[in-house]
Amino acid sequence: MTAREPAADDVVLRILPVHDPTLGGRDAEFTAFMQEAEPLLARMAWLLCGDTHRAEELVQQALVRTYVAWPRARDGDPVAYARRILANARIDTWRRRRREVLVDPGALRGAHVESAAAAHADRDRLTRALAQLAPRRRRVVVLRYLMDLSERQVADELHISPGAVKSAASRGLAQLRTLLATADTEESR
Repeated sequence: MTAREPAADDVVLRILPVHDPTLGGRDAEFTAFMQEAEPLLARMAWLLCGDTHRAEELVQQALVRTYVAWPRARDGDPVAYARRILANARIDTWRRRRREVLVDPGALRGAHVESAAAAHADRDRLTRALAQLAPRRRRVVVLRYLMDLSERQVADELHISPGAVKSAASRGLAQLRTLLATADTEESR
C-alpha cells in the first residue's frame, strides 16, 4: 500500500503517536482523537439514520466503545475503527427494531424554513430521498459516496462482497436519481 498526498477535498485527521509523554496518557490521547473525529462520525451517523438525536446517540456509543478498545484501536486506524463501531451500532438498532420507521416525506416539508439557504434545501431533499432507500442500499450509498470510502472499504465494513457493493450502489443511485427527479417535478408545480 503506497501513501499518497491528500487532495484538497480529503478529510485529513492527525493521528497522534501511540506513546507521547507530553499528552498525559490515554485520556489526553483519546480526547485529541475524539475532538478531530467527532464531526466526521456525526456526519456519518446523521446520514445513516436521518435523525439528529439518534445520530448523537450513535456517535456517543461509538466513542465509548472506541475508548474502551483504545489501546487496540490506536495501533491501527482509529477513525476506521470508530466508523465500523458506528455502522455496527446502527445495524444493531435496525435489528432490535426489526423494521425502519420512515417518516412520510410530505411531513418533512413543514420542517423546511423558508429563509434556509439552497444548500439546506438540497440536503433536506437528499435526506428524504435517502430515507426511501432500502436499508442496505442506503448504507452502501452513504458509505461509498457521502463518506468517500472505496468499494473495498465498504465491502469490508458491511461484510459483503465488492460485487454486492457495486450492485447496491448502482441501484441505490438510480433510485435516488428517480426520487430526486420526482421531487423536483413536484416542487415545480
